Amino acid sequence: SSPFGFSFGHDFRLSSRPHGDRSWSLFDLTMATLCRASRAAAPILVGARRPIATSAPRRAIYEDVTAAIGNTPVIKVNRLAPAGVNLYVKCEYFNPCSSVKDRLAKAIIEDAERRGALKPGGTVVEATSGNTGIALAMVCAQRGYNFVSTMAASFSVERRKVMRMLGAKVIVTPAPMGGTGMVLKAQELAEKHGWFYARQFENEANPAYHAQTTGPEILSDFAGRNLDYWVTGYGTGGTFQGAGKVIKQARPDVKIILSEPKAAPLITSGEKQERTEVLGVFGAPAKGHPAWTPHPIQGWTPNFIPKITEDGLNLKLEDEVILVDGKDAIETSLQLARKEGIFCGISGGATVATALEVCKKAPQGSTVLAMIPDTAERYLSTPLFAEIDSEMNTSELEIAKSTPSAILEA
Repeated sequence: SSPFGFSFGHDFRLSSRPHGDRSWSLFDLTMATLCRASRAAAPILVGARRPIATSAPRRAIYEDVTAAIGNTPVIKVNRLAPAGVNLYVKCEYFNPCSSVKDRLAKAIIEDAERRGALKPGGTVVEATSGNTGIALAMVCAQRGYNFVSTMAASFSVERRKVMRMLGAKVIVTPAPMGGTGMVLKAQELAEKHGWFYARQFENEANPAYHAQTTGPEILSDFAGRNLDYWVTGYGTGGTFQGAGKVIKQARPDVKIILSEPKAAPLITSGEKQERTEVLGVFGAPAKGHPAWTPHPIQGWTPNFIPKITEDGLNLKLEDEVILVDGKDAIETSLQLARKEGIFCGISGGATVATALEVCKKAPQGSTVLAMIPDTAERYLSTPLFAEIDSEMNTSELEIAKSTPSAILEA
C-alpha cells in the first residue's frame, strides 16, 4: 500500500532485477520518485526481509547556496531524555555553513540590498564570534561582495580559517576586550572606509527573518502535536525574539525557556545594559556588562546584552531564564555525540543541558524542543575536544594488536 492510500499491486524490490542488471525500468523510476516525494516515504525492499530507508523529501536543486538555508530538521532525543518526556532538538547545523547564523546572514544582506545600503561589489564588515562571520562570508562570496570580520582572539582558530577560505579578511582583536572590543573595531572600520556595517546585534532584519522562517518551521513541524516547552539560548537574540514571538502568538500555552551561562548571568543579574549611538543608530553597547565573566559557550552571551535580546525581553516572551554551567554544556555535547549521534557544539550542549533540567520538572507526557545552533567541528581547538586525542589510546592499541597485520609502530 502506498503512502497516498492506494495499492501499488507490485512487489517493488531492487533484487527483482537480474543479477548485474543496473538498469531502471520506468516503473522503478516512477516509484522512486513517488517515494522521495512523500513525507512518509515507502521503503524499498531487498528480498523479502529488510526495508532500506529512503531519504527524507527535499528540494533537490537550488539556484544558489543561500536558497538551501532553513527548513532544518527536528530530531528526537531517545537515549538521553528521561522516561515519560519527549525531547526534540532542531538541528541548525543542517544549514549550508553549519549554523543558525546562515539565516541571519541571508536576512541582513538581502535587507541591505532591498534598501540600497549595499551596492554591487561593496564591502560588508561585522563583529563575530565566528558563525555569523562564516555565514556572511558565504553569502558575500555568492553575491560578489567583500567581507571583513572582526573577531576576538579568544574564539576558536578554525573559525578564522573557514572565513578566510570563503574569501573573508579576518581582523583579530585582543581577547581581554571581549565582544565590545571586536564591535568597536567593526564600527571604526565601517566609519573609516564607508563599508556596510551588518549590526547583527541591533539589525531588525535578524529577528524578522526568524519570525518568517524558524518560528513557522517549528509551528509546522508540531502542527497537531503537543509542544509544551521551547528552549533556546541567545547570541544576538534573533532566534529568541523572532521565533519566540511567533510561537507565543500562535501557541500561547508553549513555555519559552531562555538560557544563559552561569558565568555570565547578564539577564538574571537585573542590571541594565548601557547603550550608545553608532553611525546614527542607537542600540550598540556603550561598554561591557558588569555581570559578564569568561565562559566556554562560544556564540552565546557576549559581554553585553544585545539590543535584539533586550527587545525580546521587553516583549516578555520568556517564561523562565535558566543558568547553565559551561562544564555541563560540554559534557552534554559529548553525550549527544556518543549516545545520540548528534554532533553539535558547546552552545547546543548548553541548550540541551537546560532542556534536560526542564524535562526533570515537566509533567509526564510533556514535549520539549531545544535549539542546536551549530556543529562540533567549529570547536576542534576548544575544551570540547580537550580529552579527544588524534593518536590511538590504550584500548585502541589493544584492538590493533589483536590481529597480526598492519600494526602501526610507535
